[in-house]
Amino acid sequence: MILFGGDPHGDFRSVIQAVKTYSPQAVVLLGDFDLERSLEEELSAILNKTEIWFIHGNHDADQDRWYDNLFSSRLAHRNLHGRVVKIAGVRIAGLGGVFRAKIWRPPAAPRFSSPNDLLSICGKGERWRGGIPRKHHASIFWQHYAALWHQQADILVTHEAPSCHRYGFKELDDLAVSLGVKCVFHGHHHEHYTKAIGNGKITVHGVAKAGICDQEGKVLIPGQLDAYSKQKVNS
Repeated sequence: MILFGGDPHGDFRSVIQAVKTYSPQAVVLLGDFDLERSLEEELSAILNKTEIWFIHGNHDADQDRWYDNLFSSRLAHRNLHGRVVKIAGVRIAGLGGVFRAKIWRPPAAPRFSSPNDLLSICGKGERWRGGIPRKHHASIFWQHYAALWHQQADILVTHEAPSCHRYGFKELDDLAVSLGVKCVFHGHHHEHYTKAIGNGKITVHGVAKAGICDQEGKVLIPGQLDAYSKQKVNS
């Protein structure tokens, strides 16, 4: 069993509870950790019980300490961004971060295809630790998207949503089709829902803030729905 966790935003109780209750082989977290201490410290209670994998979200580059507590943690090598990894026998592709107009916001063409392209126009005062501005470590570049295009996977995990969400992107539909996946899990919008893309052949599961789903998209822990989602659930 693999579980998928929505944006924790500093609250890791649900993923810890889910691992202790369901004993999954792995958990994949969908970004926006808001880490005040390292990821391995937050999840120390379950590190010997399951594998932790993740993609990053837009807020993971908001502050130096949040960035360091994720990308310099002892679990940093478990970032799925821009690659496909076989986890518990399932090939999972990952694309973290968000689309931004400064870099690439579809349907417009990419303005900067790679971090190096952006760095080439950054003045000294714009650089962070000698590289691109910190916030753009959480931006989607064409280079990372394209790195997945000719690979094959069973599941795609993203922070942004495909087009089935009202704020989603068709480019993620296209990537899912190219990868040959059967389903997509995403965070970012703090909503539990299930819809289809790719002429109905690919199932998309949105996961709520601090919510937990299984591989079939079944909600195991509801998490925290935003105001819009609560209105939908109660209507």
